[in-house]
Amino acid sequence: MPTRPRKPVSGRPKGASTFDAPTALAFGTVVRAARARAGLSQEELAHRSELDRSYFSKIERGLSQPTLSALFKIARALEYKPTTLIGMTQRALQGEGEPE
Repeated sequence: MPTRPRKPVSGRPKGASTFDAPTALAFGTVVRAARARAGLSQEELAHRSELDRSYFSKIERGLSQPTLSALFKIARALEYKPTTLIGMTQRALQGEGEPE
């Protein structure tokens, strides 16, 4: 007896997670270093990037992984290209020393 095809289910599979702790931590480290080089407080950068300061704090500590939209806002506020922040994060993940 043939079985009917199942209706597609939306969303992630049960138990799936898109949070990647090492990447979130590396990105947070890169952003913190860039913020320090720019001489900005966490509060000022959060304001410039139109993000809540507590959310920004979680990003810098690697406890939250920013959305694509947040990445673009952070890059714009730091006067970086988003691809530059991503490249710096990739180098940090590969252990290529201190973030630029």
